[in-house]
Amino acid sequence: MTGDSSASSLIVGGAASSPRAPLPTLPPLALYIHIPWCVRKCPYCDFNSHTASPVLPEQEYVDALLADLDQDLHAVYGRELTSIFFGGGTPSLFSADALGRLLQGVEQRIPFAADIEITLEANPGTFEQEKFVAYRKLGINRLSIGIQSFQQEKLEALGRIHNGDEAVRAAGMARQAGFDNFNLDLMHGLPDQSLDDALSDLRQAIALKPTHISWYQLTLEPNTVFWNQPPVLPEDDTLWDIQEAGQALLAEHGYAQYEVSAYAQPDRPARHNLNYWSFGDFIGIGAGAHGKLSHPDGRIVRTWKTRLPKDYLNPAKSFQAGEKSLSNDEMPFEFLMNALRLTAGVESRLYPERTGLSLDSLAEGRREAEQSGLLQVEPSRLAATERGQLFLNDLLQQFLN
Repeated sequence: MTGDSSASSLIVGGAASSPRAPLPTLPPLALYIHIPWCVRKCPYCDFNSHTASPVLPEQEYVDALLADLDQDLHAVYGRELTSIFFGGGTPSLFSADALGRLLQGVEQRIPFAADIEITLEANPGTFEQEKFVAYRKLGINRLSIGIQSFQQEKLEALGRIHNGDEAVRAAGMARQAGFDNFNLDLMHGLPDQSLDDALSDLRQAIALKPTHISWYQLTLEPNTVFWNQPPVLPEDDTLWDIQEAGQALLAEHGYAQYEVSAYAQPDRPARHNLNYWSFGDFIGIGAGAHGKLSHPDGRIVRTWKTRLPKDYLNPAKSFQAGEKSLSNDEMPFEFLMNALRLTAGVESRLYPERTGLSLDSLAEGRREAEQSGLLQVEPSRLAATERGQLFLNDLLQQFLN
C-alpha cells in the first residue's frame, strides 16, 4: 500500500504546494454498490438510472461487480468494511439470490466489521413481503425506502409507480421482515404543494416510526424531464414555511437533524453516510459509481466507473472511466463540502488526520468565514453557523483556491 514518496509534494498551478504528511491512520472503509435499473425513470431524477428490461442481467452484473471490485483490492489490502450501501436505480429489483451471491463474494475479498451496516434502497411497488424477509436473512440490516409522498396527486406528478397505501404498507413489511432500522425518503417543495400538504406527508412518515427520515426539497436538475419542462413549484415564502414547520415537527417527535436533509432517532444516523461526510474512504463499484481512497503516503484518489450499463457489462471496456489525485489546493474544499453538511460539523483534528495537511491551510478561509458569520468561532471544531447552513455554497466559496 505504499506509494512513491514524491507524491507527498504535489505540483499545483506550476508551483510545488506545501508538503502533505503521511496519514497517521487510514479512515474507515465503506463500499458503495450501484444497481442502475428502475421500473421507470422519474422526471426529477438525475442519478445514473435506466429503465429496466423485462429480464434483468442479474448474474452477468454480479459477475461484473465482483470483477470490478477485484481491480480495486490492491488499494485496500488489510482493511475491513464498516458499511455497504446498495444504491441506484432500484436495487430491490434484484433477487435475494443475486444479492446473496454478491455479498458472499464481497466478504470473501474484504472482511466485514463485526457490526457492519448494510443498507439496501427499495421502492414501494418493487417488492413483496417474502423478498424483504430474504434480504434480511442475507445480513442486510437497514433499508432506505423511497416514499417521496403519500398523496396520490403528488406521486403522479413525480412519476412514481406506487400509491400512498403501498408506501404505508412498505414500512410495515420492513418491520415484519425483521428490519428494526429503516429510513424513509420524503420530498417537500413538490408541484403545487401547500404547507398543509407537506406537513401531512411528514406526519404520516413519523407515524410509521422509522428510525431515520431523509427529508429534502425537490430541486430541478439539468438533464431531467423537470429541467426541460419545469412544473409549478411553491413560492419561496411557502418553501421557507415548510422548512421551518417541518424541522420543528421532526424535532418534536425525537428526530434530530444531524445533516442538511437527514433526521434520526437517537443513535440511529446512517453510518455509511456519516463516513462520506467525515471524509472517510469508500470503494465504488457498478455503473457510474464513484469512489475515494486514501493511501498511507498521503495520496487521496477519487475514481469513477463506466456509466452506461451496456458498456459496464462489455468485457472489451474498462470498468474504470477515470481517476484523479486530489491536490493540496483542492483539499480544503473537498473536505469541507462534506464535513460542513453535518449540523455539528467535525472536530478540527479530523482535518489533518484525514488530509495530511496542517490546519494552517484552512486559516485564511476560516478567518473570512468566521468574520462573515458563516462558520462558528470554535477552535476545536469545524462547523457552520445556522446562517452558514442556510448559505452553505457561500460558505464553501471561502475555501476555493
